[in-house]
Amino acid sequence: MNIQNRIWSSLALSLWFNLLFAQEVKFQKSISFSYETGPLISNGTDWGKEIKDAVDYKALDFQIGWRKISNTTFNYLYRYPTMGFGFNSTLKNYEEIGMPQSIYGFMEIPFSIKGLNRRVSFGYFTQLGVGFNLKPYDSLANPANKYIGSRVNGYINLGFSSRFKISERTDFQASLGLKHFSNGAAKKPNAGINLFPLNLSMNIKLGDINSIPSNSLDVPKKTLKSFWNLALYTGIRNYEIGDPTYFRGGLGLNYLVEPAYKYRLGLGMDLFWAQGMRLRFPEQSFSFKDQTSLAIVGTWEWQLTERIFVPIGLGAYLYRNELNQEISWFYERVGARYRFNNNLSAGMQIKAHKAKADFFEFTLGYTILGKR
Repeated sequence: MNIQNRIWSSLALSLWFNLLFAQEVKFQKSISFSYETGPLISNGTDWGKEIKDAVDYKALDFQIGWRKISNTTFNYLYRYPTMGFGFNSTLKNYEEIGMPQSIYGFMEIPFSIKGLNRRVSFGYFTQLGVGFNLKPYDSLANPANKYIGSRVNGYINLGFSSRFKISERTDFQASLGLKHFSNGAAKKPNAGINLFPLNLSMNIKLGDINSIPSNSLDVPKKTLKSFWNLALYTGIRNYEIGDPTYFRGGLGLNYLVEPAYKYRLGLGMDLFWAQGMRLRFPEQSFSFKDQTSLAIVGTWEWQLTERIFVPIGLGAYLYRNELNQEISWFYERVGARYRFNNNLSAGMQIKAHKAKADFFEFTLGYTILGKR
């Protein structure tokens, strides 16, 4: 496993570890065993359809979770969510894509607090982690698989779930999700592997059965806050199959307001720099501007706890360089970050053009509190 993959692994797991244990200590522990099956989603190409027909996806999944039942502001606002770690593995080693496996952290959020005490309840979930044991593209050994170019990749799974209570200790759950494996264009090809599985699971509560707080929480009135966010982005990018990998990075400055506990929103600017222009195009000469791009970006931060947040951004270029495969006038960003204190934060997100990955941004941020 190379340095970048070790970074992906340690960062994803540390984010979820801190998400679980940074604040509250009162939990309802549980374990879950599940079976899932569903189609691989083709990208419409001939080789994509060939691989889709060859992969009859079936997998087993194991989770250990902690439902947050302390009566705190964020627990109440998110209806006492369950967080934890999981391991997923396909049951077959496919000739085309290998035997995808993943280690991930997850968060499952109910749609309502009242629903938690009913026999049937509903919610949504997100999983973030590292996928490995994939069989990448090889021009000789595996030319058909142009979905993925590396053995280790980022992994994400988003979906909806329904839970049926069998007893106070045991639940049956069915969920539908969209799984995605991608290396963020760190090594091409990188169309990404997408799966749409149905998951059937049995959840068992461990230890003493702890009930959800019955009294509603009197959430303190939120005062409007403002912030200046400085961010340093670093990553790597592979532009063509078989070519070297180059550094990609950038700087960001955003002004954000926090009108509610759950989110911040604002506006800022991003400056990106791409290494290797002269090496990739030795017959041409380039200025500093040719190696950079500048954009205005709107940012929305989904605040999960006082420490964990999900940055979501939509940027519009003031100028860009198509030689750096900035293929559209706008870009998207989504990821996860951990706030170590009121100032310093770190995390990872993916920057993309029309859902096509540009690069994974390993981010170090610094926040300055503005006027209240």
